[in-house]
Amino acid sequence: MDLGHLVDALRANPGLRNKAPIALVREVFGAGDWLAGPGDDGAVVDGSLVVGGEAILPAFVAGDPYGAGMAAVLANVNDLAAMGAVPLAIVDTVVAGDDVARQVLQGMRYASSLYDVPIVGGHLTRHDGPPALSAFGLGRASHVLSVRNAAAGQSLMLACVTEGTMRTDFPFFASFDERGERLAGDVRTLATVAGAGSCVAAKDVSMAGIVGSLAMLLECHRLGVTVDLNAVPVPSGVELADWLVAFPCFAFLLCVPPGREDDCARPFTERGIAANVIGTVDATGEVAVSADSRREVVIDLTAEAVTGL
Repeated sequence: MDLGHLVDALRANPGLRNKAPIALVREVFGAGDWLAGPGDDGAVVDGSLVVGGEAILPAFVAGDPYGAGMAAVLANVNDLAAMGAVPLAIVDTVVAGDDVARQVLQGMRYASSLYDVPIVGGHLTRHDGPPALSAFGLGRASHVLSVRNAAAGQSLMLACVTEGTMRTDFPFFASFDERGERLAGDVRTLATVAGAGSCVAAKDVSMAGIVGSLAMLLECHRLGVTVDLNAVPVPSGVELADWLVAFPCFAFLLCVPPGREDDCARPFTERGIAANVIGTVDATGEVAVSADSRREVVIDLTAEAVTGL
């Protein structure tokens, strides 16, 4: 493994670099709160309600409206799960011509059935220009998983579905056909480990990839971790370099109290989901990767930001 080349690719990942403009939010609104917002995967309102939203890339909406509709549901459900919330409902906004809008809504309807979360309303505007799609999720968490709870000494675990297929046009690892309606129970497993206290903080792996999403998880307190690449579960037939920058259908980074690793892993592995400890959170601020006794720093959070929040 050429670790230096791999690190260069991780640092150049567009999914990671595209997080930098989020700093504009702080520029306009000032410093926020990672729990009440903005900052985490969702904002916690009234102690237990979690709200969040996602905008889908217009080129994706135009090129694959059905897939974009599915992605809108997936992104929201995963964000809610990363907060330890059970999804309650989703609303959407669609701006498109009739044919694109119909396919978007059909994709959302299919995904809502897989994840057992209703589409309860939204807004539709007929428009012949470039399409736009956004969706917003609401969930409830009895025990919130917040990045504010991450701390040095915790074990870092990656829980992920390795059944699926990587898209050829976009680094998305789809598991819809392989998992089917089991996905509804998969995403609710985060609430289970949150309630048991075997997980205290989480982040879903999304466009920024595993390492980029990890940096977002640790950014709040400028923590660090060295990821053991040999411990990372990787789907059969997928190269490690591709997997590290992919957006998986189901993959979560979990902060686990020392001694609770087996307790946290068990609910996932009982569902056929891989769950491995891949590192230990530390206070260095360095998000690094290691393999065969070699180590390289990808992001130094003491010197650079990911979202700038």
